[in-house]
Amino acid sequence: MNKNTALKIVNPILAILILNQPFSGLLLSVTHWEAFEGLHIVGGVMLFVFAVVHLMLNWKWVTSNFRKKA
Repeated sequence: MNKNTALKIVNPILAILILNQPFSGLLLSVTHWEAFEGLHIVGGVMLFVFAVVHLMLNWKWVTSNFRKKA
């Protein structure tokens, strides 16, 4: 799988996980702890994993834009 194909899969999942965090946090008062734990805590761990994968796939862009230029 090439990098662009991987990003087409990772980016929408990352967007859904980012949107999941505030909504699941706001729903804590109306849901059971088990539902909150599944949505918010596990979602947060998955968000971290997908953010790292996204960063790895875009590392060349990161280094070219944030490297010190002399």
